[in-house]
Amino acid sequence: MITVVLVDDQDLVRAGLRTLLSSGQDISVAGEAADGLRGLEAAARHRPDVVLMDIRMPVMDGIEATRLIRSDESLAATRVLILTTFDDDRDVLEAIRAGAAGYLMKDAPGPELRDAVRRAADGEKLLSPAVVGRLLEIVAAGPRPPVPDPRLSLLSDRELDVLVRVGHGDTNQEIAAVLFISPATSRTYVSRILGKLGARDRTELAVIAHRSGLVQ
Repeated sequence: MITVVLVDDQDLVRAGLRTLLSSGQDISVAGEAADGLRGLEAAARHRPDVVLMDIRMPVMDGIEATRLIRSDESLAATRVLILTTFDDDRDVLEAIRAGAAGYLMKDAPGPELRDAVRRAADGEKLLSPAVVGRLLEIVAAGPRPPVPDPRLSLLSDRELDVLVRVGHGDTNQEIAAVLFISPATSRTYVSRILGKLGARDRTELAVIAHRSGLVQ
């Protein structure tokens, strides 16, 4: 059973998430909180597999709560999925730096939500195509034009192909289908690229791909 803690200051949002998650027989909502501080306390109390975290909340926002959860060694196995409506795009970028495992739109359908929770619990980094597209728009609107990253010289041509697909937000399955390789090989390539570029997760890889001009 995958355990989840819901952190959102809107009662209706939490109720909706609880209903959607509970329809998956392998997912259990262990606790809820209406602000980041109580969310941090709930995470420490329940030690869930996944925390679904809003960004904009009173007392403590979701970014700081995510940062504190990810820096707590006793919660090393807990993953944080950010819930966003893109009210403030820069907050989403800060959440990336805080160590979030992925990003979901608040209006994500039930199957997508449950699949994201399962994948996060398995240790996978998640970025929906909608989130990737918006993040890349944010980066493109920044003051710096695309500049090739010198670390890209460490990558083989095939690894560059994989990096481009990660930049588009593709999953390992989707990369495998596009490049005619197995999902296991795709996963190996992504892990190798993370190591060579010194990146923490797929989100950083997507940003590197865009800033370097690999993804338009």
